[in-house]
Amino acid sequence: MGGNHSHKPPVFDENEEVNFDHFQILRAIGKGSFGKVCIVQKRDTKKMYAMKYMNKQKCIERDEVRNVFRELQIMQGLEHPFLVNLWYSFQDEEDMFMVVDLLLGGDLRYHLQQNVHFTEGAVKLYICELALALEYLQKFHIIHRDIKPDNILLDEHGHVHITDFNIATIVKGAEKASSMAGTKPYMAPEVFQVYVDGGPGYSYPVDWWSLGVTAYELLRGWRPYEIHSATPIDEILNMFKVERIHYSSTWCKGMVALLKKLLTKDPESRLSSLGDVQSAPYLADMNWDAVFEKALTPGFVPNKGRLNCDPTFELEEMILESKPLHKKKKRLAKNRSKDGTKDSCPLNGHLQQCLETVRKEFIIFNREKLRRQQGQSGQLLDPEGRAGSQTQGKLQDGCNNNILAHACSRGCSS
Repeated sequence: MGGNHSHKPPVFDENEEVNFDHFQILRAIGKGSFGKVCIVQKRDTKKMYAMKYMNKQKCIERDEVRNVFRELQIMQGLEHPFLVNLWYSFQDEEDMFMVVDLLLGGDLRYHLQQNVHFTEGAVKLYICELALALEYLQKFHIIHRDIKPDNILLDEHGHVHITDFNIATIVKGAEKASSMAGTKPYMAPEVFQVYVDGGPGYSYPVDWWSLGVTAYELLRGWRPYEIHSATPIDEILNMFKVERIHYSSTWCKGMVALLKKLLTKDPESRLSSLGDVQSAPYLADMNWDAVFEKALTPGFVPNKGRLNCDPTFELEEMILESKPLHKKKKRLAKNRSKDGTKDSCPLNGHLQQCLETVRKEFIIFNREKLRRQQGQSGQLLDPEGRAGSQTQGKLQDGCNNNILAHACSRGCSS
């Protein structure tokens, strides 16, 4: 570092598309089925975010591009205090990037594994905050389909935020979803029923069932039914028929009554809207405006002195990753200079075609820019007149987002 090194933040042209160079990579914090996550700082504003990046070639090989595009399409039209909100999306030759709210409190799965004891008061507030988020998603006709502790992140104060929309779907009017999607231990009976006999399909109540399973697990340390990813579906349906859920005698009657309504097997009778939750006697004393404003203090506050995630992610990125993020700039420059030489190794034609389709169809998004434009036009995001989410209408259940059908797909991935 020379003596003339300037600490002034760089100034980017506000018309220039946001790209990888606009961020400083700080550290790796996670790895999911769809990609990796690191903490980044935007160089001009100094704001911190989480950046998820997904290798294009791997996504094509695993037939996951549609799910990535679906998540982008859904997230660009949403903004809510209890969601993990999308700020930017962009791409380069190797990866697709999503820059979202940074939540350093860790996910609820991590805290369960750390043997955190969640009090009834803490879980009561989580149910209220998550109910507001689910009601908001319902206004946009969205079923999340994967509500579970792993997909609920805490901010530094302990408030909850729903993440991971890659298997979410959109249903309009009286439409029902019909594809088998979710994580088995948190899936509602009607999702399994559709798979077995076609059934009538399912709708928003599946997310409220998952909320019930999650709340029960936070209080108890285990789930109401002994279901695992390998449990056969007929066995699961039999469990729902013959087993009774055991509620702890130490829980207050109001909490038990609320959980029973969330874990009602018949979706028609299940508590499945914000109004239903608000009318529960247990929540009669709840100040819902204060919940929305995050004015109520959560019963569990994550440790601020540590990163609430598994430290091995950082080691894996440094030691095992064949294409580490911090060496991307050099690597891409080298690849570009190689492209002109005869000995560069061409990708097979089909893959090349898929990569080109992904490049063309990828959705670039910039919430900062959108806000500036809305400020100028007086336009606001709302569930009925969704500014900036014009692509959402293209989504439907089952084969959401058919953009890549001709170029690369091997059939529907949901």
